[in-house]
Amino acid sequence: MDWVGIVWLFVLLLVNAFFVAAEFAVISARRSQIEPRAEAGSRAAKTALWAMEHASLMLATSQLGITIASLLILNVSEPAIHHLLELPLALTGWPEQVIGTISFVIALVVVSFLHVVLGEMVPKNLSFSVPDRAALILAPPLVFLATILRPIIFALNAMTGAVLKLFRVQPKSEANSVFTLDEVATIVAHSTREGVLTDAGGTLSAAFEFTSKKVRDVAVGMNALVTLPEDATPADVERAVAQRGFSRYILVDEAGEPTGYLHLKDVIDLDDADEFEEPVPPKRIRQLISIFRGTDLEDALATMRRSGVHVARAFDESGATRGVLFLEDIIEELVGEVQDATRRRP
Repeated sequence: MDWVGIVWLFVLLLVNAFFVAAEFAVISARRSQIEPRAEAGSRAAKTALWAMEHASLMLATSQLGITIASLLILNVSEPAIHHLLELPLALTGWPEQVIGTISFVIALVVVSFLHVVLGEMVPKNLSFSVPDRAALILAPPLVFLATILRPIIFALNAMTGAVLKLFRVQPKSEANSVFTLDEVATIVAHSTREGVLTDAGGTLSAAFEFTSKKVRDVAVGMNALVTLPEDATPADVERAVAQRGFSRYILVDEAGEPTGYLHLKDVIDLDDADEFEEPVPPKRIRQLISIFRGTDLEDALATMRRSGVHVARAFDESGATRGVLFLEDIIEELVGEVQDATRRRP
C-alpha cells in the first residue's frame, strides 16, 4: 500500500501541475494571437477565447483543483513516504519516537519539494514561456471541468464577489488584454532594447509623441508663410510656383487675415489670356476651416479628414489667427519629412 501512495503522489502532482499551468495560461495568453486561429475555425482557439472571457470562472476552477490536489498529496502521499522511511531507520536502533520524528520531517521535506517544484514552479514557467500554445492545449479540458463543477464554482464566485465588494473592489470576469498608451510605449522601448523589435526610422516613437502634441506645435506662423493676395491671378500663382516651388498658397486680405487657399491644380487649366490675368474665380478658391491652437494634433487630423481639407487656420483663445496648419506637416510628425511634389530642391 505504501507504493500505491507513491504512485498517487505523482498522479496528484500531475493534476496539480495541470491546474497551475491552465490558470497561468488563461491569464497570460494574448487575444491577438488566439483570435486569428478562432476566426480560422479552430475549436481549441474558440474555447481558449471563451476561457479568457470568463477568467473568474476559470481561476476559481483552477484554485479549487489545486486546493483539492494539494490536500490529497499531504494526506495520501506523506504517510506512505513516512512509513517507508521508518523501515530502514529502524535498523539504526534508535528509539521509536526519534525514528517517527525523523521520518515525518524527511517525508514532509520531500513532498513539499516535489509539490513546489513539479506541481507549481515548472508548470507556471511553462505557461509563461508559451502562453498561447498552453492556452490552446489546456483551456478545453479546464472549460470542461468548469462546466461540470459550475454550481460549486458559481457559489464560490458569489462569495468572492461579496467579499470584494466589501472592500469596494469591482470583480472582473475577463483577463485584461488592453494596454494604456504609456504601457504600449514601455513595451516598444523594452522590445527595442532586447532586439526583438526594430524602429530604425523612429516611426513608432514618433507615433507615441504624436499623441501628446497640439496644433500650436505644428502650425506655421503667418510671418513664415508664402502668401498671395485674395485677388491673385493664375499668373501670380504661376510666378509663385516658379519662385518658391510650393503647390499650395494661402490667400490673405488687406489686413493679412487668411481667407482661403489655392492649389496649383485649381488654376492650371486657366490658360486663356484673359483668364490668366484676371483674379481666380471665387468658386475655385478653397475654404479654410478653423481649429483652436490648443487642440490635440490627432483630433485636428480627424477634423481635417472629415472635412476633406488639407489646410486649416489655427486660432487662439481670443479668436485671432496664429498660423496655418498643413496636413503634410501633421503627417510628417508620424512618418518623417514629406516633400511637396512641386517644391524646388536645393
